[in-house]
Amino acid sequence: MGFINNKITRYILSNLILVFFAIFFIISLLVFGNQFVLTAQEAIEYSIPIKELTPLLGFNMLRDIPIILELSLFLSIIITFSRLYKNSEAVVMNSIGLGDKSFIRIIQPIVILSFIIVFILTIYIVPWAKQQKSYTEDVTVNASEFSFITEGKFESFKSGNIVFYASEASKASSGTEQNMEEIFIYAFDDNNSIVVLADEGTKYIDSESKSTYLRLKDGVRYEGLPGDKNINILDFDLYDLEIISGEIQDSLVNFTKVEEKTTLILIKEGGAAGNAELQWRLSQPISILILSVIGVFLGKTSPRTGKGINLLAGVLVFMIYNNALLVAKTSIESGQLNPFIGLWSVHLFFVVMLIIIYQFRQGKVNYFVDKITFLIIK
Repeated sequence: MGFINNKITRYILSNLILVFFAIFFIISLLVFGNQFVLTAQEAIEYSIPIKELTPLLGFNMLRDIPIILELSLFLSIIITFSRLYKNSEAVVMNSIGLGDKSFIRIIQPIVILSFIIVFILTIYIVPWAKQQKSYTEDVTVNASEFSFITEGKFESFKSGNIVFYASEASKASSGTEQNMEEIFIYAFDDNNSIVVLADEGTKYIDSESKSTYLRLKDGVRYEGLPGDKNINILDFDLYDLEIISGEIQDSLVNFTKVEEKTTLILIKEGGAAGNAELQWRLSQPISILILSVIGVFLGKTSPRTGKGINLLAGVLVFMIYNNALLVAKTSIESGQLNPFIGLWSVHLFFVVMLIIIYQFRQGKVNYFVDKITFLIIK
């Protein structure tokens, strides 16, 4: 019997692993493919080489891997056991004493391994990835909007409100500056048309205000629309034009977002937002344990049951579970839910439901119902 059980265990685990990797690959391809398209659109919008935004794609992958892994494992458990029941293999296994408890024990190695991986990701790696993503995004998109000016080409910025041209453009040695020559700028602001011509200019970041400026030299500034009586003309030797406000630049060194803080800092600081984020990070590995048992129960089906019904039910359960956790997290952040109750109440609810379903499948619920009914009638 032990030899048979070992063979059945290897058979179930091998099928589960194959299905898991197939689902993980498909979901990852959809999610990361969509992120690549969004990254490419962002690169085009801000006129930034896509290679400069590639790190953002990597950080997004690290951020999304826990939820993808969790969903993939859950669906693979449902599919694996539903196949066993569809092919009547599970019925034979039941006849030799292998039931739900045995199936749960069989998949334990994979579930525990997934729990450890997701725990490490959510506690350590994901917060770091979010912090790095925020930093890279601010530096690349906000602070460096004018860092990638192509010489000899008209380019639009600020949603088309600024058109810029420089016959020559090259990086200065400081790395935060860019030197340009023969500059043309057209800007439309507050119903005023502004044209600026300059022999040369330098893009730089002010060390105090953190604002980004274009320092133009030896030029002329025209303000007004053609045909207007009042057109202002200003000749200048030196003219500073603010491109990006210092309020935006402050975000370059601002890593105070709760989601970007390390788990140790969240524990030390506490607070409603900190408790909510900490419970959310712990909830993802915990939910793997609960969902794995639900997956075994949902996988039990009859050969006559419609294809995909249990899989559809699994997706619905996953959405309800995940959304309930998000609602609880938001409620803690807004002060509407006590952190002591918090996200633990969602896990407790699903554990209680699991116990009730298990007791029902064992016929024990009917026994208690009959007992209560008999006492009421008596």
